[in-house]
Amino acid sequence: MTTGNRAQSFNTAAPQYAANRPSYPPALLDAVEELAAHPLKNAHVADIGAGTGIASTLLHARGANVTAVEPGEGMAAEFRRGNPHIPLVRGDGNALPLATASADFITYAQAWHWTDPAKAGPEARRVLRPGGALALWWNITDSTVEWVAEQEARLHAFFAPQREAAKAAGEAAKATGEAAGSTESTESAESTGGVHPWSDIPGLEFAERRIPHTRRVPLATHLANLGSHSAFLVLGEEKAAAFLAKERALLGTRFPDGWVQESYVVHLRLATN
Repeated sequence: MTTGNRAQSFNTAAPQYAANRPSYPPALLDAVEELAAHPLKNAHVADIGAGTGIASTLLHARGANVTAVEPGEGMAAEFRRGNPHIPLVRGDGNALPLATASADFITYAQAWHWTDPAKAGPEARRVLRPGGALALWWNITDSTVEWVAEQEARLHAFFAPQREAAKAAGEAAKATGEAAGSTESTESAESTGGVHPWSDIPGLEFAERRIPHTRRVPLATHLANLGSHSAFLVLGEEKAAAFLAKERALLGTRFPDGWVQESYVVHLRLATN
């Protein structure tokens, strides 16, 4: 299963994604403004890989002039349903459909790992104005919380066969000189909440912040959020449902009132052009 197929898997589950994924705390945008030394209000912001509009909505509420960029048909349709007031263009970070030096900020919320950094990095620098900021962030589950760490261990074990298969496919492709995508590079950022993949961008020096936050949601929402991740979407309905049913039973014992306290740490990296 290639990363391209995994990225496209969201298009069939866009309503589930929009309804159940967590948002981001106000402190995240405070940190973006602090590191960029520039307010978001009245700034021209390109939100790349905008998905259903979780980050675009927050940026717009801060007073930014947001242009969303989204490659997926299903995700774009869901974005337009929820955010008809925010301009949206189809495209991706590897070849941005935006004018040179047109953005004060470029943001990637939970999306940079779907790009080819060797292409997306220069594209971001092209579109940013001098002094503009590239901000990348991920919601990572907080494994210092006991039940979260236990769930991550179960996820890691469950997806081990897929990781091994992807690794073998990558090695075979390398041996024959062919190109092959791998689920391994995106699984941690998109499925289990581990350390996200990263590549340096020549000419940019990144500062980092970690912003913790929580949300309390019904158990059904937690499970639907989990099931909206790409690793489950490409797995097949029967296998995904079986795993999530086991999680429902385990977490139902831990959270007998039916409400789950999810814990996250937003990993932010920002550089000025």
